[in-house]
Amino acid sequence: MARRVDIVPHTHWDREWYRTFQQFRMRLVDLLDGLLDRLDDDPGYAHFMLDGQMAVVDDYLAIRPGEEDRIRRLATAGRLSLGPWYILMDEFLVSGETMVRDLEMGLDRAASFGGAMEVGYLPDMFGHVAQMPQILAGFGFTEAVVWRGVPAEIDAPAFRWRSPDGSEVVAEFLTDGYSNGAVLPDDAKELLARVAAWAERHGPRAGDPLLWMNGTDHLMPQPRLGRLVAEAADLSDDWDLRISSLPQHLAARLDAVERAGGPSTLPEWTGELRSGARSNLLMGVTSNRVDVRQLAARAEVGLERRAEPLAALFAPADAWPAGFLAEAWRHVVRNAAHDSICACSVDPVVDAVVHRYGEVIDLVDGLVARSLRTIGAAAGGEDPVLVNPLAHDRTDLVDLVLEGRDEAPAGTQLLAVHGARRRVDAGSRANLGEVVGRVLDTDRTITSVEVVEEGATISVVATAGGDGTVDRDELRRRIAHVSAAGSPATPVTAFRDGAPSVRFLARAAAPGFGWRRFAPIPARHPVTAAATADGGARLDNGLVTVEVDPGDGTWSLGGVAGLGRLVDGGDHGDTYNWCPPPAGDALVDRPDSVSVTVEETGPLRAVVRIDTRWTWPEAIVEGARAGAVDTPVSTTLTLHADDEVVRVETTIDNRSRDHRVRVHLPLPERASTSRAGCAFATVTRGLEAEGGPTEQPLPTYPARDHVTAGRLTVLTEGVMEYELVDIAGPGDAAGGAATLALTLLRATGLLSQGPMETRPVPAGPVVETPAAQVPGPLTVRYGLAVDLDRAEARAAEVFVPMLVALPRGPHRADEHRALRIEGAEVSCVRRRGGRLEVRVWNPSDSEVTVTVDRTGWVTDLRGRPLERIEGRVALRPAGIATLSLDDPV
Repeated sequence: MARRVDIVPHTHWDREWYRTFQQFRMRLVDLLDGLLDRLDDDPGYAHFMLDGQMAVVDDYLAIRPGEEDRIRRLATAGRLSLGPWYILMDEFLVSGETMVRDLEMGLDRAASFGGAMEVGYLPDMFGHVAQMPQILAGFGFTEAVVWRGVPAEIDAPAFRWRSPDGSEVVAEFLTDGYSNGAVLPDDAKELLARVAAWAERHGPRAGDPLLWMNGTDHLMPQPRLGRLVAEAADLSDDWDLRISSLPQHLAARLDAVERAGGPSTLPEWTGELRSGARSNLLMGVTSNRVDVRQLAARAEVGLERRAEPLAALFAPADAWPAGFLAEAWRHVVRNAAHDSICACSVDPVVDAVVHRYGEVIDLVDGLVARSLRTIGAAAGGEDPVLVNPLAHDRTDLVDLVLEGRDEAPAGTQLLAVHGARRRVDAGSRANLGEVVGRVLDTDRTITSVEVVEEGATISVVATAGGDGTVDRDELRRRIAHVSAAGSPATPVTAFRDGAPSVRFLARAAAPGFGWRRFAPIPARHPVTAAATADGGARLDNGLVTVEVDPGDGTWSLGGVAGLGRLVDGGDHGDTYNWCPPPAGDALVDRPDSVSVTVEETGPLRAVVRIDTRWTWPEAIVEGARAGAVDTPVSTTLTLHADDEVVRVETTIDNRSRDHRVRVHLPLPERASTSRAGCAFATVTRGLEAEGGPTEQPLPTYPARDHVTAGRLTVLTEGVMEYELVDIAGPGDAAGGAATLALTLLRATGLLSQGPMETRPVPAGPVVETPAAQVPGPLTVRYGLAVDLDRAEARAAEVFVPMLVALPRGPHRADEHRALRIEGAEVSCVRRRGGRLEVRVWNPSDSEVTVTVDRTGWVTDLRGRPLERIEGRVALRPAGIATLSLDDPV
């Protein structure tokens, strides 16, 4: 019987990478122009797969809108496979919610063309998160296709891949990647010989049937493929070559598995796929362009924890800002493409990524401001209202301003007293209207604005303290008159006139997903900070003591000294991988000078600043670190009353190239594993990584929101890279690692290097990327704690502060909770299909009961009802559940 060979024509389309989006789109249009004609003209060219992502369709139709019907016709006829994703994202550098929205967007868009390819196609992601099988299963998928990250233990063309909760898909392993059948020979006999040689080389891993992926990055379809395959099939009794789709191939694979005893005979793997045994993992993308990781976190957290829940819970259902949120999510999902979020692209591409995240952050800020105005009107009265966008009740520090007062309330911490008039903006005659507009936008209590020109200056005086009603017609006339009356360069200064005000810190409480009128809460464990006789400093709140060493700028926590030691080393790698300098590395781990300053002494917040200066090599020249540059670094340590988390903020004015800066955090006791946050999970990792012939096994890992090693927990703003280092040798009875190294900065000037020690083959073209050297100031924030509980929740509290709504109108209420949900972490609160949708996940290893003060349905990730709930739902360990809730009557 002839052995079947499924040839799947496709292209792998990176929307932006070593060329910009527009440059690649021109090639995409050429590709699809030719492909659509070929599919119509050549029935033997039976099928083509458009890379599993709907973005390529939208990108093409933006230029060729008239081709939509033809694409729909070909897709409906089974000649084109579309989706299921909207974009082929990186799984470790975006949130779990972003992956859900990506697949949701792709399926929704493909539905308008007759439906998506129902396969979890994951061809080029730089590893795979532990919860991907559960995500795919939640959308009803039973099969996945993967390449990178599959460990050496899996020595078969297919395996059962499980998430920690037990969800499972059958995964097809692309043994030679997604390009094993690219650029086939034009001669049928040569094609048959190549098939036979490939099958013999890979043995059992070749599979039955064989899968040949006829395509690669940005490759145009082979014009004679249909005739070539038909000729080869006619010539051979041993090989049954055919043009297939992935679903057709996987159905044949499953038939073969059933004949061999069923899926239970397949090898099994539970958890993430992060091995470099058979393909490059390219783990260094976690630490390049730290600024991009930070923007991604601010955009995703802004949408998931602020903009969506506030709009869903506090605005009328018919006021749900669907259009604005859809626009924001489109930007986030497009940025999730692996070459985009991973910043392994040319500088103009990363600039575009940064711009899109900026657009999202602007949308988030605008939507949050609208929600706060709605809450302010619902509360009314005079005193400010504290808004908690998180699920759990919390008491936290808030930064408040009260008008009409010149002293802070009792039990608070004074920050500043403002007089009746203060400067709020500036500009020139040329942008006078913009200055006035900003003043009005930032203060909704302004009742009048005067524009006065005196001598060589223009003053804008805004009077505050009312309901925000301003005669805007008269104001526009005045602005137009003054703008035209003289030199455009005339300086403009804007002032705000109002009652004196006081700015202060206070401890205050608000219910989960709710708000409460401000009332200060006394601190049970006030904090102090003071300079020490040796020039250091000490922070203490009765729960935590931090002592700063003036000799080297490190500090102690929980009896462990040496925290915060910066270690600067060379990086001869690229945006994909770190690599030590060929001539050896000269690490710098001690500053030239240290200055310690106590900035705030308590009782609610204490702050100590550590200013250091370093001499770091300037760059790598001919394989060795060379030159010397003076580099200032400033670190602030902040401790709150009643809190065991030390907040750390480090600013590096980066003047060097080709280097990596890590902060070393000694552990209270040695650890042989770490537990790090990931999409919808906390995963356990050991001290070693698995490498292969084309990539060294470097055990640097991504941590989303938090990582714990032994008793030390680090809370991160988004995703940061870490490694457990100072590992005991074989003869050391203590065992394990003594230090957690957190990467603050990795600077490199090449998209991809040529051959190098940690990766002997290039990962892309050798193109200079000067911006990936991350020049100038870079600020990184993280938190530290010993023996910390609820790391997932605490990370949210540290990086998602409570918000303040200014009341409007008469007093109506002092407190309101819009939704009570307990027992699990929440990743999504939004309106969907006219109902309130909440997504929860269980970070623990035990089953939990989720309680919610509504009735509703448990649904799958597509929103299809599964079971009715009456306020309680059991959630298995590491489980994800989506709840569609009834609105209150």
